[in-house]
Amino acid sequence: MGRGRDKQDNGADSAAGAGPVSRHSDASAAGAGAARHLGPIRRMPIWLKAVTAVLAVVLVGGLAFAGFWFFRLQNNISKAPLNAGGGSTEGQVDDAKGRMQILILGSDTRDGKNADYGTADQSTGYGNSDVMMLMDISEDNKRVSVISFPRDLLVDIPECTDEDTKQTYPARSGVMINEAMAEAGIGCAVDTVNKLTGMEVDHFMMADFNAVKELSNAVGGVDVCISDAVYDPDSRLRLPAGTSSVEGEQALAFLRTRHAFADGGDLGRIKAQQGFLSSLTRKIKDEGTLTDPVRMLKIADVVTQNLTVDQGLGSVPTLLTIGNRLKDIDVGKVAFVAVPTGPAAADPNRLEVAEPAASQLFAALRKDVDLTDPTAPTSPSASPSAEPSTAPTETAPAVAPYDKALQPVAVANGTGVPGRAQEIVQALVAGGFAQSTFFDAAVTGQTVVYYGADFADVAADTAALLGIPATQLVPSANVYGVQVALGSDFPSGVTYGAGTALPDDIVSQTAGDAVCQQANPELIVR
Repeated sequence: MGRGRDKQDNGADSAAGAGPVSRHSDASAAGAGAARHLGPIRRMPIWLKAVTAVLAVVLVGGLAFAGFWFFRLQNNISKAPLNAGGGSTEGQVDDAKGRMQILILGSDTRDGKNADYGTADQSTGYGNSDVMMLMDISEDNKRVSVISFPRDLLVDIPECTDEDTKQTYPARSGVMINEAMAEAGIGCAVDTVNKLTGMEVDHFMMADFNAVKELSNAVGGVDVCISDAVYDPDSRLRLPAGTSSVEGEQALAFLRTRHAFADGGDLGRIKAQQGFLSSLTRKIKDEGTLTDPVRMLKIADVVTQNLTVDQGLGSVPTLLTIGNRLKDIDVGKVAFVAVPTGPAAADPNRLEVAEPAASQLFAALRKDVDLTDPTAPTSPSASPSAEPSTAPTETAPAVAPYDKALQPVAVANGTGVPGRAQEIVQALVAGGFAQSTFFDAAVTGQTVVYYGADFADVAADTAALLGIPATQLVPSANVYGVQVALGSDFPSGVTYGAGTALPDDIVSQTAGDAVCQQANPELIVR
């Protein structure tokens, strides 16, 4: 019996009998028949195999293609430190939706492919910034301001440390802004712009001469307009009157020329650069380039090969994120602005910021004002000074614990507007501060209330009377009593933040404007 069970359990031959083993054998046979009957149904049809194979090839090919381009573009990018010792007091910006400032630089270094545009002594070091523009993207991705800084503008350059060599260069005054990066690198240019504007640049992008040529070729030329036919032997720009499409060497010559436009100075050059970028923006948007993957890859390859960025921008996904932010902005909300300037007192061949217009511009930028419509509401993340609160708190005492008429309050006029301090003094006297005095001071961007020891309560009441936020009260050991330091952000009225003053013509043009440049009479050819 034991052996019989062993045979049964191990699948004995069906000829052994008609018992359970036979029944088991019959079932097996039936199953085998069914398996033979269902076999053709379970096989994959030839057409499905073919489709699956094609899809697999496409998928693998697509992944390989995407991987190739990702690594190619990523390896194209060169990176450098964002700052040269200035540091940052702001948190990490949200590249997808946070308000963002990007400093755009054009280097005049003559190394590598740029050797044809200079001499051997110009092919070493960081070079000067041939172009300097600050691109300010609003938090809601609905507008962009592009502020140009003339290369001849005299500014104060802070102390900067070259992050590669660790060598520190001392601060300098009255230096052309295009020299800011020559010693300590691009980060020093960023720190200089931060110091000048009172803002904090989030990223930078620096391109060289070759980038302009290859980008203009990649988009099939850029339309530019000039009033008369010109030839500039220095830049080798030659254009007929009217509209022309420029690319390659002629596109570079159009952006580089110092003499072909207006009076042959730097401001005419800036207007031409703004006109070029406006035309380039319109062409890219009108032709749907930003939504065409093939064209975008071509442009991205060209740009990244000739681009240096800070570490925060040093990845393809980040660059694509920023590009995505820009693709839907109305060209009428892309405002081009030049920093207000005038001939420098120290050297009439150089420029200095014109006050109070320059400080008004920087104050408006800090408040995130729409330069195309200064009366429009600012974004929620704008400076708190845009919406001051003057309402008294419930816990404020009904009677001040001091005599207002005896308190020393001085008003320093740093607005650049003559007679401005007297207006504020009148308001303070009317509010009970009978001892208020005034004096003129250097123009500054932001209004601050300084106060000495034991005068914190007086300062708070003074600020509340004028609507100045409590965040702009600063203790100072150098002040006796209270000093209201008026900045260009408080140019009129007696309530701070009630409005934003800007020169009427602060916007040179928008990307929606097709502007024809005025030719320099000395270079007109017939």
